[in-house]
Amino acid sequence: MSKPNARTIVALSAALLVVAVAYVAVIVVVAHRASEPEPEITAYAHGHAVTVAPFMFCDPKVAKGQIDLNDCSTSEAISTLDVPPGSPLQISLPKEIANAPWRMKLWYRIPGDNVAVGAFSYDDYKKGLVNTEVKSDGTPYAITVPTPNDPQIKLAVAELYLPVPAMDAAGNVGWVPSAIWSIHTPAYQGLEIQ
Repeated sequence: MSKPNARTIVALSAALLVVAVAYVAVIVVVAHRASEPEPEITAYAHGHAVTVAPFMFCDPKVAKGQIDLNDCSTSEAISTLDVPPGSPLQISLPKEIANAPWRMKLWYRIPGDNVAVGAFSYDDYKKGLVNTEVKSDGTPYAITVPTPNDPQIKLAVAELYLPVPAMDAAGNVGWVPSAIWSIHTPAYQGLEIQ
């Protein structure tokens, strides 16, 4: 068996160095992403607060003019909070959500186990149509969702979305959620919503 020459040793050392650098780079990227927790919101009503983890959270990427939502985690976490009729639901937002074009959808249980749906968005906040508390830089940090003071109309579900634009196969433009936070109340029990 012959001894490897200096050139072979240098080439093997260089290859080993490239593999080591690539390995360290992957570890750094994974560790960096692991250190960035998914944003949580806080919901408060009637003297109680819950931390709401994302039901679904995507890290949108743009490639070739398209938005890629393949980097998603789905915990399907749902927080439960009692919101009696007439008691507001207050949702505190971290900066990365408060500054985004969020949307909120609300489902109410009405007589006969029927459902009524309401919605509002960041645009409504900008127009002054939503009751919010605002930081000194003008960004909302808490959304107040009033509930009717009617015992027959009960908030069942509140969901906060971060939308991204989308186009279906027919060319219709709309949006799909890149993140969802979901809050259920006891009024949700047995209710079918879509």
